[in-house]
Amino acid sequence: MLTVGDKLPNFSVKATVSLEKGKEFTTITQDTYKGKWIILFAWPKDFTFICPTEIAEFGKKNKDFNDRDAQVLGLSTDSEFVHHAWRTHHADLKNLPFPMLADLKHELTNALGILHKEEGVALRATFIIDPQGIIRHVSVNDLSVGRNVAEVVRTLDAFQTDELCPCNWQKGEETLTSKLAKAG
Repeated sequence: MLTVGDKLPNFSVKATVSLEKGKEFTTITQDTYKGKWIILFAWPKDFTFICPTEIAEFGKKNKDFNDRDAQVLGLSTDSEFVHHAWRTHHADLKNLPFPMLADLKHELTNALGILHKEEGVALRATFIIDPQGIIRHVSVNDLSVGRNVAEVVRTLDAFQTDELCPCNWQKGEETLTSKLAKAG
């Protein structure tokens, strides 16, 4: 599995970006959002139970990510057409503000190292990637447990201070770097 310090691999995948006729799909590459922070999160399968709770929460927090110059990208091994059908038929997913990447050939999930060995689907992985394309954070859950999107926002905030941040640090609180500067 790729980890902190590794570069986001090159990729080119179809993505579902809208339900508007003629604007449903686009191609997303590693360079589409060059110069921005990327929040790349993967889920196992469309039309399941835990996944829509996570995807909807990322959608609700999208403004928080945008305010931090970060682009959210969702990813599964389903096709762009399955993503489109799920968005069409699931009330919480109809107006998602971020692309749903379709890794049908498992190229990106394999390159990231997040393909479940027995099930052949993506693990619940979250990557925070800096504007230079370097992975700064990785967390991975097994298939049965959803992630905490508020923690992803908090972690991004900490990285964006470019300072030392203690356990449970929240945006607006003093960092260890600022405390050390005051003591010195």
